[in-house]
Amino acid sequence: MVRLEIRGVERLSFRERQVVVLKEMGESAEAIARRLDLAPTSVATLYGRAKAKGYEVVIVVDGDPLRLSESAAETEPGE
Repeated sequence: MVRLEIRGVERLSFRERQVVVLKEMGESAEAIARRLDLAPTSVATLYGRAKAKGYEVVIVVDGDPLRLSESAAETEPGE
């Protein structure tokens, strides 16, 4: 399973959190504005403020889906 983790989210306001989550999920500023009933310029402002506060997005991968362990490498010769 793969999931995104946002570190430093405690420094963000509620609205900044909403914008960051939607933006990091690939939503456009226009789509976020419609969904949250905001002006697109407000979305840009909130996202800019959140970035300035220094949050970090981390991809968390459970298990070994990339087959990087030794046992997985041994079971697939030639790769």
